[in-house]
Amino acid sequence: MAKVLRWAGYLVGTLLVIAILAALFIQFSASAKLSESFTPQPERLATPTPAQLADGPRQLKILGCVSCHGEGLRGRLMFDEPNVAQVWAPNLTLIAARANDQQLAQAIRQGIGYDGHPLLVMPSAQYSRLSDGEVSALIAAMRVQPRGGEQTPRVKVGPLGKLGIATGKFRTQPQVVAEYAQNFPADLGPQFSRGRHLALTGCSECHGPSLTGGEPQPDLKAPDLAMVGAYDLPAFSRLVRTGVPADGKKLRLMDEVARNDFSHLTDEELTALHAYLVERAQRAP
Repeated sequence: MAKVLRWAGYLVGTLLVIAILAALFIQFSASAKLSESFTPQPERLATPTPAQLADGPRQLKILGCVSCHGEGLRGRLMFDEPNVAQVWAPNLTLIAARANDQQLAQAIRQGIGYDGHPLLVMPSAQYSRLSDGEVSALIAAMRVQPRGGEQTPRVKVGPLGKLGIATGKFRTQPQVVAEYAQNFPADLGPQFSRGRHLALTGCSECHGPSLTGGEPQPDLKAPDLAMVGAYDLPAFSRLVRTGVPADGKKLRLMDEVARNDFSHLTDEELTALHAYLVERAQRAP
């Protein structure tokens, strides 16, 4: 009996050592990825057209900047899951006061903060597909917001979140930007270029870089947008603006995004987006 107990003690001790080493590895790996320093590429900042400047505030809504950062872009708690992470979208009025246009553009399109560290929760991969003029117009719209509010807390990552970062389940934005640079949906010609651009900059965050489906949240799958081929324009417009699909069921994430962001799309934009996605579905193998 004593021998059995002794070997049981050895086993428990070994398992404890393995658990401690695993925890240390996860902590070290996650911290290393979050504190990694990046040298951003220079951004091409084009002078926005008068139309782009006038449309900047609406684009802040369509692209989700207001939804994430709150009214006036003064920051808000956007994600709070115990043991995973607590994420505050920062106060952009304070960041814009101390960051130059290059740094803001690098955060938007490259996922690199003005301090050189990678951003974790920011759709930079999707925004990397914005044109130079569109990015400049967004920055201009950001800068005209009155400065105010408080500095938001830093992102707090819990043990499950650190495990996800260490194992690659949760990736920093520079990693996602690199993936998006290699994957694009089909270019179906100039007559569909407007709709394709809207899909690239508005749909790819959830539906994947080539629109073939994605995982916007660990427990949520977004479908291939070939499913739009089954929608006529009125049904598609209802889906995009209200989040209500053809079968009437509530879509957990699309419901929120549609009402808060995509409801600001014009009829012309919805028509162009629908035309591209339907054509893409029809040409799919």
